[in-house]
Amino acid sequence: MTKKSVLFVASEGLPFIKTGGLADVIGSLPKELARQGLDVRVVMPLYLKMAINNHNDFDYVSSYDVRAGDIQSMANVYSQVVDGVTFYFIEHRDFFERDELYGYDDDAMRFGFFQHATCRLLEALNFFPNVIHTHDWHTAAIPFLCRTFYSYREEFRAIKQVFTIHNLAFQGIFHEHYLWAALGMDHGYYRDGVARFHDDCISFMKLGVLYADKVTTVSETYAKEILTEEFGENMQHVLELRRHDLVGIVNGIDYDTWNSKTDQYLVKNYDLSTIADKKANKLALQAQFGLPQDENVILIGIVSRLTWQKGFYLMTEVLSHLLQAHVQFVILGNGESDIENAFHHFKSAYPEKFAFYRGYNEPLAHQIYAASDLFLMPSMFEPCGISQLISMHYGTLPLVRETGGLVDTVTPYNIENKSGTGFSFGGRDAYSMKQVYDLALQTYYDRPEDWQAMIQQAMERDFSWTASAEKYIWLYREISG
Repeated sequence: MTKKSVLFVASEGLPFIKTGGLADVIGSLPKELARQGLDVRVVMPLYLKMAINNHNDFDYVSSYDVRAGDIQSMANVYSQVVDGVTFYFIEHRDFFERDELYGYDDDAMRFGFFQHATCRLLEALNFFPNVIHTHDWHTAAIPFLCRTFYSYREEFRAIKQVFTIHNLAFQGIFHEHYLWAALGMDHGYYRDGVARFHDDCISFMKLGVLYADKVTTVSETYAKEILTEEFGENMQHVLELRRHDLVGIVNGIDYDTWNSKTDQYLVKNYDLSTIADKKANKLALQAQFGLPQDENVILIGIVSRLTWQKGFYLMTEVLSHLLQAHVQFVILGNGESDIENAFHHFKSAYPEKFAFYRGYNEPLAHQIYAASDLFLMPSMFEPCGISQLISMHYGTLPLVRETGGLVDTVTPYNIENKSGTGFSFGGRDAYSMKQVYDLALQTYYDRPEDWQAMIQQAMERDFSWTASAEKYIWLYREISG
């Protein structure tokens, strides 16, 4: 029997390039689907960092013209097989070999080219998968293009389409001019409202929502939240039209990468049966940052982009209070200057309690997950979140705000029966966060047996991609037979 084939199309993915959680998904989910018997392939742009670091490992595949609207260009395609998954990389030096992945004035043209080049690649390979699975706005027009621009071929019309929203805040909104210039489509799709979004604009994401067979988000709660005005980012009315085809499937984590028992970056590996060895990582991290080495003080970790979305303005409002207790903070991240400046201030004011590393450092991220007792994640909204999954898997209890995937994955502490895998608060204010923070510290210091029981419950949870991949396979079968 022929394997079911799925083509992932995404703007980034591990192990090649990453700016956010999308890359983790692309690095993990296809691998798990391949393990479960699917023919899985991935298409990505070939960015500057990849051209420098990886190009010599790639195999040449094909070159062909891409012509649509104002795009008259050549695509070169390379490939590499990783963990049973074939990755294709579309090369266009002017568009993709830049310092950053996104945020340029010509992003509509860059990702218009990428989407057309992906469709042309299928023709060049004579490979037409059962399902194309697109991700976020950078690839959202592909379901639309397959049913319009490329509909002259039955093979394109027959492909089933799944579109995943990882973060609704970014929708690929551009001036209506780009409907023709970047996608090569008639202005009639703007006039009749299909592509139109706001005054004089189109939305790539709207095209994905309307033309995919199924629309998914990365947690069940986020799938409900985005139908509301609070979280809908002005797309809620469009999403409401697809309510019955909107599915939430929570992300997993890659146990090959995130496993306290085998993690190469840890001073001492451990699992639930050797949980006492976790403290060696705590002492090592304290020494690394010049904090007093004390295995009994509660160590609070953060690995995050430092933005409003991630809830760090709530934290800075009450940080003076939070630091009055017997605590230590270790923070890894960068982002908005006001938050960074606040953290630099507290680093100077509380050198024995507060450590801040500006930027990103992969080994240090692993060490913080392993060394911390409590992991702080007060997000204002969080489609899924991966950090809380990693922290629980490492025996570090998360403290989260009740939104999106954080609701679906963290079971709040119940003092009556000692159940729970973390702590959570529901308000959007700093006082709500402070209350549950105080509860967490009280539990750590006064009810250590409850804390240990929660660590056991957290580490026994299965956050691997296996269960989530099975849900995607079911979804693919539902639409393609």
